[in-house]
Amino acid sequence: MIRHTVVFKLKFPKGSSEEREFLQAAKNLAKIPGIQKFELLRQISKKNDFDYGLSMEFDSEKEYDFYNHHPDHNKFVDSYWGSYVENFLEIDYNLI
Repeated sequence: MIRHTVVFKLKFPKGSSEEREFLQAAKNLAKIPGIQKFELLRQISKKNDFDYGLSMEFDSEKEYDFYNHHPDHNKFVDSYWGSYVENFLEIDYNLI
């Protein structure tokens, strides 16, 4: 099992149309085959500067690679990630 997580901060104010557009586009990633336990999260801790998180799981490296190379994922990265995200941290886990 692989858990793919990323926390991020957007360039746009909370409540803005850009924020809504980005979050809706992020939710659409859940439609990519192989993704399990997809979650779009709002950060509530005061211990970091990130505002949101994405978390999802994959049964295998093969499914994770499929997601990473899927056209819908690539379109999201090209259309939104680079121009909407100010800062992020990506962490991928395996169970011990």
